[in-house]
Amino acid sequence: MDGVIVESMELHNQAWDLYLSRAGIDAKDVMARMLGKRNDQIVKEVWGDGLSDEEVFRHGAEKEQLYRDMMAPVLEAHLVPGVCDFIRAAHARGVPIALATNAEAPNVDFVLGGAGIQPLFQTTVDGGQVTHAKPHPEVFLTAAARLGIAPANCVVFEDSPGGMQAARSAGAHLVGLLTTLMAAPQADLAIPNFHDPKLLPWLSTLQLR
Repeated sequence: MDGVIVESMELHNQAWDLYLSRAGIDAKDVMARMLGKRNDQIVKEVWGDGLSDEEVFRHGAEKEQLYRDMMAPVLEAHLVPGVCDFIRAAHARGVPIALATNAEAPNVDFVLGGAGIQPLFQTTVDGGQVTHAKPHPEVFLTAAARLGIAPANCVVFEDSPGGMQAARSAGAHLVGLLTTLMAAPQADLAIPNFHDPKLLPWLSTLQLR
């Protein structure tokens, strides 16, 4: 979702900066710590392993509320170009669509609802529904299972190294979105956004069942 549907890394980083500064913590290199990770992983990296599960959850939830407050007025402008039209066209053709993300459930509702595309997804798997976050493949394997489709017949769109590793481990085809990284050599196809003219011809070559 982040980096694929919405270009959110800058605002996530700003939200962490603000949240950590309020806690008296140096926010240096936050983006390097957070890229593609689940909030509980980030919180434990920043605060260490001494927090209770409730404290870990609270830190993550409060930071995400800050992010949503910052993103709400500008969500439409931060949607990855062409993504909503691409999803609507796929849905109209009867293509099963799932969201598999490390993000928290409120952020999924916020982004998909705000973009007006939430009803187009057959299932969503957020970070709270799996035991292992990316780069473990569990989130993609769970999404594929819910769709009733073998991972080898799925195409995953990812922007982060951990997410791409998870997609590869799941056995799916992989499209790298260059919204966060400059290159994605591990991807089958790398595109800057969903307007890229290479995307649809490449998809048409896949023998998916």
